Amino acid sequence: MPADLAALKRDLTRRMDGAMETLRKEFVGLRTGRANPALLEPIRVEAYGTEQPLNQLANIAVAGPGLLSVQVWDRAVTKAVEVAIRDSGLGLNPQAEGQVIRVPLPQLTQERRNELAKAAGRYAEGARVAIRGVRRDGMEQVKNADKKGEIGQDDAKSWSDEIQKLTDQYIKNVDQALAEKEKDIRQV
Repeated sequence: MPADLAALKRDLTRRMDGAMETLRKEFVGLRTGRANPALLEPIRVEAYGTEQPLNQLANIAVAGPGLLSVQVWDRAVTKAVEVAIRDSGLGLNPQAEGQVIRVPLPQLTQERRNELAKAAGRYAEGARVAIRGVRRDGMEQVKNADKKGEIGQDDAKSWSDEIQKLTDQYIKNVDQALAEKEKDIRQV
């Protein structure tokens, strides 16, 4: 049990920041109308006898508003990279030209935008659950400290209120991030 409220808040804040960072990474993988190299970052490629992240095998760049360019460093893995992009579930159809793979991003249909918005909602709910789990852990620590007599009841109540305020702020941040992502997804 942290000896003071500041130490407990630092620990809980660090853990809630981790949940927010995970949410940001998941949101980056959701396609919007603009080309973004981060869209391909989660893709793993079967190369050299093991699965490797795409960004360790190639340079990913924006070649135009609706086009990504993947410059593969080793010609031997070009086909594997192309297959991995095609099979990624992102609805992309890459075209290899030597060691360069062009990845045109098709216009999103309204149905696909709705699916992406739902996926963003699922990611946000996962972040909320993680944040609430951190809150629950913090409340348990406060309750245990109160039972052991390490802190008084007034302090326990005050600490619990602080933990709840922190949780509310992070939940609000998740909701704001979700609203921005949904706006970005629905923008034509």
